Amino acid sequence: MKSSIIKRSVVIDGHKTSVSLEDAFWKSLKKIARAQHETLSKTVAEIDKTRQHGNLSSAIRLFVLDRVRAPETDHINGLQVEAAALPGTANCEFDQQTI
Repeated sequence: MKSSIIKRSVVIDGHKTSVSLEDAFWKSLKKIARAQHETLSKTVAEIDKTRQHGNLSSAIRLFVLDRVRAPETDHINGLQVEAAALPGTANCEFDQQTI
């Protein structure tokens, strides 16, 4: 069986690194970044700076899971993000493969 985990490159603070994520997490991360009006790299850099333990890939999964479970309105980096922009909320379809 082929692994559903894909290695992707991202630039964090000017240096290139790689993360291994399932496609569902990657797609959700990109949606969250768009909802925050940020680049994917900036969102990943913030996750990297605030993670408390584990590797970056795990921290990204936990970040996405937290946002999916967030209430209808969430405050991310001082910005109010409407639930319709986040996957897994009442106003969006939820792909059960995400979790």
